[in-house]
Amino acid sequence: MTHANARAQGHEFLPWREFTAYVGNIRSFQPSDWLRYGTWMATIFSLLFGTAGFVLFGYSHGVNWPGYVWLVPIGTFLFCSALAIDDIGHRTLYKQELRRGEAYIHQMIVATAVPSVMALCLCYLHSDTFRMPAIGLIFLSFFYSALDEAMHWVRYLGKGIDRVEMWSHFVAIFGHVLMISCWWQWYSAGYQGVAETLAFLPFK
Repeated sequence: MTHANARAQGHEFLPWREFTAYVGNIRSFQPSDWLRYGTWMATIFSLLFGTAGFVLFGYSHGVNWPGYVWLVPIGTFLFCSALAIDDIGHRTLYKQELRRGEAYIHQMIVATAVPSVMALCLCYLHSDTFRMPAIGLIFLSFFYSALDEAMHWVRYLGKGIDRVEMWSHFVAIFGHVLMISCWWQWYSAGYQGVAETLAFLPFK
């Protein structure tokens, strides 16, 4: 049940109860929903485990990371956690709405955001080749995220507010901006600490 539905029935949800009601929709997942949800979660959380694992591995071997490097996995954690909640509503409460166009916007976000991170990684050894593609893909991912948010607000204004979905979107966007901006700063500063960390890996 959403905030709008609760108000329509004459009662107000407490934030925690509203949150648990939203997340509880996961019980209505069909096998195909679990497959898509699990695949998507594995994709985004692999980024979290990769960034956090790399930074922690370097730190455990004495690498002195600049402060902003720690914000990369922190932003990634916020991004992934928020999407894990948001996607429950997408596959239950708003499944029909997404089929009208929002799902395609989500695909475009994925098609630009994922390669933008890959391009930033490739900038470590091939900066001249991948710098501009990284900038373009980051810009496009923000553009489609803004377009997606606009479509959500059209739905909110027409059918009522869903506070859980709204806040999950905000945290996801905040986490994405934090992650990618600090990652760009890391790249612009010459990927400080990366060479030192790579030297400790058991394989070269």
